[in-house]
Amino acid sequence: MSLPVIPAPATAAASDDGTFTLSSSSGVVAQSPELAGLAARFAEDVRLDTGLALTTGAGITVVLADDGLDDVPPAAGLRADGLDGLDADERHGLEVTAEGIRVWGRTAEAVHRGLTSLRQLISAHLQDGTAVLPAVRVVDGPRFAWRGLSFDVVRTFHAPEEVRRIIDMLSLYKLNVLHLHLTDDQGWRVEVPSRPALIEVGATGAIGDRPGGYYSQAELADLVAYAAERYVTVVPEIDLPGHTAAVFKAYPELGPAEPQTMDTGDGNQLHLGTLDPARDETWTFVEDVLDAVIPQFPRSAYVHIGGDETWSMADEDHAAFVEKASALVRARGKRVVGWQEIARAKLDAEDVVQYWLDLDVDNLPENPDAPTPPAELMPVLLEALRKAKYDAPKALEQGAKLIVSPVTWLYFDRPHADASSDPDQEKARDRLGLKFYGAASIEHGISWDPIDTIPGITSPDQIAGIEAAIWCETIVTPEDLELMLLPRLPGAAEKGWGPPDTDWTDYASRLGAQSAAWRRRGWTWHRSTEVNWT
Repeated sequence: MSLPVIPAPATAAASDDGTFTLSSSSGVVAQSPELAGLAARFAEDVRLDTGLALTTGAGITVVLADDGLDDVPPAAGLRADGLDGLDADERHGLEVTAEGIRVWGRTAEAVHRGLTSLRQLISAHLQDGTAVLPAVRVVDGPRFAWRGLSFDVVRTFHAPEEVRRIIDMLSLYKLNVLHLHLTDDQGWRVEVPSRPALIEVGATGAIGDRPGGYYSQAELADLVAYAAERYVTVVPEIDLPGHTAAVFKAYPELGPAEPQTMDTGDGNQLHLGTLDPARDETWTFVEDVLDAVIPQFPRSAYVHIGGDETWSMADEDHAAFVEKASALVRARGKRVVGWQEIARAKLDAEDVVQYWLDLDVDNLPENPDAPTPPAELMPVLLEALRKAKYDAPKALEQGAKLIVSPVTWLYFDRPHADASSDPDQEKARDRLGLKFYGAASIEHGISWDPIDTIPGITSPDQIAGIEAAIWCETIVTPEDLELMLLPRLPGAAEKGWGPPDTDWTDYASRLGAQSAAWRRRGWTWHRSTEVNWT
């Protein structure tokens, strides 16, 4: 049975038990005190999604229970909050009968996941202030434990209000990780009290002439709490030892004596400098940063150390940096995650490697729209691609698990290939997205599987999870951001939670049904002409 729900549930069986009508006289009853806050938040989300104001009357019951849940296998992979076993169980049930609606799970988080499916059902069936829901029994659970979005808040600074909107999107589609890319060449976005110039100087920039900014400790605490209430873990990334031009701007003594850049051909510069692992002051700085940042993200079991694109750094220096930085993270009770380049160093089996660079240097696709890189840059890029093809195998050989984030499938800064029915969006489509990667359709985003398409992966046990990425070179406004995230984000959720195979016709129908809630919430989405939006 197909339901207007994303991700598709593991099992859904229709019943002959008629229908149940939800109206403003219906309510949510929590049978456990620990579910009371969750039930109230669900009612508020339904109001925001649909305008339907549920009361405290009967109709929907939420309960901690486990009947039928073991019919769905437990999730593979790792969770960003470090939970495992029954504490991490997101499997849940949802049953609609003529008498009412029941949602259950072993944990409050599992019940929350079931309620997101119910929200989508209500939105899809709402008409004239009531939702007539068909009788159905759903038992569901995720395929992978880590399902997230890597969010670049450096190239364009996004205010806390917009970050909360993104968290709402993640929660609706059962994505449970927000990976905040907090530092890069263009700016620094997190407070380190012992290093005030990181904010006073490093945070002032963004790409081009865009305004800078940073998140105060209070703002980050609010965002982490907001996410936690929606069962999303915020993972911080401090990108080292490269992508550190903002650091060198704030503390020039940490940088190379003669900083070097390279023209990228699009008006921007590639910064070649890196932190030097042979200098004591480098490690004083790294420890200062870790000691300030880690306490601001108490729910995350991981710290993302970056480790990517260290263009001018010798391989042995890069490995030395990754190994020492990783040891410092572990010494503070956290686990290490980094971009795939960290696999060139010695890893611990508990480390997690984020695989992103799936472009085959020997079989690059033809892309007539891509700009030609400057002659001096091309050898640098080709060398990076040659090294990259060995990263995933090296990680797996060392026992590390992969977060699957390939450019081809999960980079949302690719231009939209689908035309939009909105003329203004058609104009925006010309400027949004990196043309180097080539345009991608909505159908393309669900036409793959992590196990079948990632080299060296033969089992879900090798995968920590999946994570999409949104980089903001071309994104200027919140509307730009949402236009690139929606409707792609539900496709990432489908690949992380749902079954391996996704039928495009069925998926497009389920996707079209989402737009009623998006419209009601004021979210911007690319109105692809390939989808029948409701």
